[in-house]
Amino acid sequence: MKAHCLQHVPFEGMGAIEPWLHDHQFDISTIRFFESDPIPELKDVDWIIIMGGPMSVNDEQLHPWLVSEKEFIRQCIAANKVVLGICLGAQLIASALGCRVYKNNEKEIGWFPLKKNKDSRSGLFTQFPNEMFLFHWHGETFDLPEGAELIASSEACRNQVYCLGNNVIGLQCHLESTLQSVTALIQHCRLELLPGPFIQQEQEMTAHANAYIPQMQEVLGKILDNILHR
Repeated sequence: MKAHCLQHVPFEGMGAIEPWLHDHQFDISTIRFFESDPIPELKDVDWIIIMGGPMSVNDEQLHPWLVSEKEFIRQCIAANKVVLGICLGAQLIASALGCRVYKNNEKEIGWFPLKKNKDSRSGLFTQFPNEMFLFHWHGETFDLPEGAELIASSEACRNQVYCLGNNVIGLQCHLESTLQSVTALIQHCRLELLPGPFIQQEQEMTAHANAYIPQMQEVLGKILDNILHR
């Protein structure tokens, strides 16, 4: 199996997803759009992992590669590849499928709870708890793609976790977080830490990391297992 990470900035990698891929004998490659790496041919793709970044999916003039990336995402979805989007990645999936991506009412940065949609029926998320704390760092949101199932929401942002069939998954939250990835986001994006009802400060974010990350990684592993065996 071949997995390709679509990376938009050097400091947002796959986090806890990467060791899971190694454990399951995936061949892993990274497409670094910030270094103008070429997009792979569709025949060489089984999974794509679309990571986050501080840019907007609407910044096509600033980042022209967004146009080709969205087209590649559309092709992967049409070819029934596994498409997993994290934060910006979840928004890119929505945008690639013709949905609006726009400013959320509130920025959401830090550890905040997600509640599972009680009507969720997807077999990919059977082990997702009814409520759990997850790491967030976003200021935009999106409309759900047609036919997508909403899995979970937070108080600040309704469309947090969704799936389209059993191969397309969007996570607005950072379920892949490790202590290192949380620290990297703080280091590179701390200018966003202005006072707000859903914005935690550096000390609070790092203090909670060790408490919440083990459950996150356990849930992430179960979701990835379910995708692999779908």
